[in-house]
Amino acid sequence: MLMRGSQIVMECLLEQGVDTVFGYPGGTILNIYDEFELHGYNQKIRHYLTAHEQGASHAADGYARSTGKVGVCFATSGPGATNLVTGIATAYYDSSPVVFITCNVSEHLIGKDSFQEVDITGITMPITKCNFLVKDANELADVIREAFAIARSGRPGPVLVDIAKNITAIQGEYEYLPLAEHPNHGRLATLLRRSNRDLKNPEPNLGDIHKLLELIAQSQRPMVLVGGGVIRSKGAVPEFRRFIETLDAPVGSTIMGGGACPGNHPLFTGMVGMHGSHASNMATAECDLLIAIGCRFSDRVATHPASFAQNAKIVQIDIDRAEIDKNVQTCHHIIGDARRVLELLNENLPPHDYTAWKAQVFARKELPLKKDGVLHPHEILETISDLTDGDAIIATDVGQHQMWSCQYYHFSRPGQLLTSGGFGTMGFGLGAAMGAKAGNPDKVVVHCTGDGCFRMNCHELATVEHYSIPVITVIFDNRTLGMVRQWQNLLYDKRFSQTTLDRGPDFVKLAEAYGLKGFRAKTQAEFEAAFKQALQEGRGCVIDCAIDMDAMVHPMVNGGTPVTDFLLH
Repeated sequence: MLMRGSQIVMECLLEQGVDTVFGYPGGTILNIYDEFELHGYNQKIRHYLTAHEQGASHAADGYARSTGKVGVCFATSGPGATNLVTGIATAYYDSSPVVFITCNVSEHLIGKDSFQEVDITGITMPITKCNFLVKDANELADVIREAFAIARSGRPGPVLVDIAKNITAIQGEYEYLPLAEHPNHGRLATLLRRSNRDLKNPEPNLGDIHKLLELIAQSQRPMVLVGGGVIRSKGAVPEFRRFIETLDAPVGSTIMGGGACPGNHPLFTGMVGMHGSHASNMATAECDLLIAIGCRFSDRVATHPASFAQNAKIVQIDIDRAEIDKNVQTCHHIIGDARRVLELLNENLPPHDYTAWKAQVFARKELPLKKDGVLHPHEILETISDLTDGDAIIATDVGQHQMWSCQYYHFSRPGQLLTSGGFGTMGFGLGAAMGAKAGNPDKVVVHCTGDGCFRMNCHELATVEHYSIPVITVIFDNRTLGMVRQWQNLLYDKRFSQTTLDRGPDFVKLAEAYGLKGFRAKTQAEFEAAFKQALQEGRGCVIDCAIDMDAMVHPMVNGGTPVTDFLLH
């Protein structure tokens, strides 16, 4: 049937099961926004109007990470589209499936430096799995279907669909197509083949599986390193836990692997890398077999690639062939989806016992933590964990509070930790928390941030208030750019250039200005009382926690040096 392009977009979203969209309108995308009222799509799809397009991009990302669904974000052309770029890159580096739908100027104006025109497909080409500029209304439906298929298949990631404004106003062919039939649909199947993409994950080579089993049989000191690939792979976590418990080897994690192995699991050693635990980092140096699953060995993990796990045979398991040997040279690799690889390994892996090796690894205990009446970061996280039974979704920004959150809140499931691990985006957390709460209304969602990060996108408190999103923001307020100051403390002879934040706003008054509840806390008892009340408020709250300006993340390894060369223990 013939249907206006703007309505085709909305019908395609319903085909995909989309129930939530985050966005910000503007001139070129008005036809699509008009559909919410014109044909009643606002009764079928919730739209969250954010304060800024970047907030919408992070909200769609947080929704995707916490639900396992594809997130959706709308924006207009020009500055509306470019305001998404940071959010698109954030999703790309962390393999988060989000479809960004923007509209550009009409076809006859493209390439003429028209008002609010920008080549957003050219700008985002390096930070999307794929992107499209739609100039044919008859192709619009299948392009949107292809965008969702690409975003969720293989290694997930963001896809951008840019639509010329006139295409949203004219009619094109549309026929309802159930989601289950999309892979076999003629035109869509042709598009996928033409773009050399397959909806099916590559089947692991059985010879590669058996070789890894042989390496395990020969090993005396194996270690497992889990990354975000296990979190992104649907159904992989149960298989992963079965694997590590059968193998009985120590398990370290990247920041993106948080939740794959419960933080309180007896095999878990903590994070590996720049802020990795003493046990984890030393184990990578002493193991004779390192099995990395869904991990790309970034410079924050393999801080000095040449020496990383130099006494071990390194095995890398990843769905993306491009990640193999990119940062660290391996002796063996397996290409495939983490869940499927782990299934095949579990079918043939006999139980192992590495009691002596584990005793060696876990003998390296971390130092006792302070409890002296001053509010310490670990007390904040431990209190949040205790009062939420360890079940809250934690969305962080980037910096010290991010590392403390990973260290002291024991994540137990996928989608429980939402953080910008690859791109390191300050300002990510509040938007991500909003998206997570929209997708998980029955879960407590806590936004952990620093005072520097919070300033980046605190205007989204307006969104929190308007939609009554009960997100609890906890500010680790050290009145400085804490992680940068930590580097200045340790590596720049205490030259604190442009990192002291001796300025407003008063965060409690800011929360109140947005119609939210604000609290102050200077002691653990004050924080506990404030957090308990925030849980009972049923609305957005902000807790400003005063911590020491020179509180540091322990341990720490300097970039470019081996992970065993600790600056701080």
